[in-house]
Amino acid sequence: MRHTARPLRLVSLCLLLSPLFAQSAHAGAERQLVAAINDYRAHPQRCDRRPAQRLAPLALKENLALPIGYGYGGGMREALKSSGYAAMTVRSIRIVGAEDADEAFDQLQDHYCGALLDSQYADIGISRSRSEWQVVLARPVLDNRVGDNRSVGKALLAEVNAARARPRMCGRQRFAAARPLNWNAALGAAAQGHSKAMAYGNYFAHRDPDGDLPADRARAAGYRGRQIGENIAAGQSSPGKAMAGWLASPGHCANLMNPMFTQVGAGFASEARSDEGVYWTMLFGAP
Repeated sequence: MRHTARPLRLVSLCLLLSPLFAQSAHAGAERQLVAAINDYRAHPQRCDRRPAQRLAPLALKENLALPIGYGYGGGMREALKSSGYAAMTVRSIRIVGAEDADEAFDQLQDHYCGALLDSQYADIGISRSRSEWQVVLARPVLDNRVGDNRSVGKALLAEVNAARARPRMCGRQRFAAARPLNWNAALGAAAQGHSKAMAYGNYFAHRDPDGDLPADRARAAGYRGRQIGENIAAGQSSPGKAMAGWLASPGHCANLMNPMFTQVGAGFASEARSDEGVYWTMLFGAP
């Protein structure tokens, strides 16, 4: 997804090389099929009587290459979770009777061109057992373009300050434009810690299992401000989508627009085996 005579030693070497060679040959055929699919996505032909648009290539992921037949019957997402892949959407295609990558691609193009040219998929995994193939198409919960926590923090800071730059309605409450927030490292550490706790503890709440609330976590991280607010989110694939969810919620939007807050910290954490896959936290403070 792991003292004999010289003639016997040579035989032993051949026995060790044979399965390695077979695995290498299979791996080459799987990569050949991915290359054919990505070439098709880059130069698509008409599919189901509709013109197709040029699409980005699919990324080959080892943890999508499940054993053939594994995960069928509605359990594909759970099967992928156990392999370390949190899927927002997934589809599995099974092909029988294809002796090589060319024959497998011909079957895919003939019967599953709509799936191959579906823009919602970003990743692919391929498994093969002789003439039987399994192709798994998926999009991860967390966008592949999301960077590390530092870059995400910068993105969220830019998003919240862009939101505060103009007046808006949060539910029925009107907020004037507010001054931009400054990044606070202690709030950022507390936010990142809470995101990780939720991801690895598989829960979603402002109060953690130890009973601590946002103000407790901020103080433990070294923040000495007089007022704390917290927004959390789960399952959004990017900082922009997390921010859009908060702005659509009156209470979270009010935190974002509150003129009393002058500082902010934010973080995220991803864990494929958790219920939501990715967790976001933003902490606001007033010194």
